[in-house]
Amino acid sequence: MTIDFDKMGGLVPAIIQDAKTKNVLMLGFMNEEAYKKTIETKKVTFWSRSRKCLWTKGETSGNFLNLVSIKNDCDNDTLLVRVNPVGPVCHKGTDTCWAEDNVYEPINFLSELQKFIDKRKEEMPEKSYTTALFKKGTKRIAQKVGEEALETVIEAVSGTDESLVYEASDMIYHLLVLLSDKGLSIDDIALELLKRHNPEWDKDRRIAKFNGTYKR
Repeated sequence: MTIDFDKMGGLVPAIIQDAKTKNVLMLGFMNEEAYKKTIETKKVTFWSRSRKCLWTKGETSGNFLNLVSIKNDCDNDTLLVRVNPVGPVCHKGTDTCWAEDNVYEPINFLSELQKFIDKRKEEMPEKSYTTALFKKGTKRIAQKVGEEALETVIEAVSGTDESLVYEASDMIYHLLVLLSDKGLSIDDIALELLKRHNPEWDKDRRIAKFNGTYKR
């Protein structure tokens, strides 16, 4: 990777992003030595413009930034550094330097799970339940979605909240497998729902479907 350290007098901005939550945590600067030390130690190291020396984030507080990956931008003069942070990032004790909470939103896991399922479809590893589903074909996968949907309905009507969540999770998992099998993804569902969220979307059609009077 070629980095243009000359453009800013030997320094490049380093945007620090949490690899899991995708939240931006802070901005620092690296020179070539700081970059090389970061790669070598897997602990993010910066160049301190005030102290005129290298400093590894967490070397005094213990709140290290464990390196996951580094990407260069299109002009080769700005780094996107993905990390797993240990503790608060800001010296003031907050999760980020903008005093925001660095919280992982569980809903984001659906996209991660979809990518995992797509990878299973591509690699088809042995002894994988997902692989077994793909091998059985679309009809069986669709049947499983129906079975899990029925179990979800039963738990919603007469079960506990815990069992409802359990069965709904099974249903959504098998739906993701079905989408992958058809060359689609959860993103396609999200885009469709986003379209329907528009006030100009055909609400009469939605109401008719709810009332059972909609005809194709």
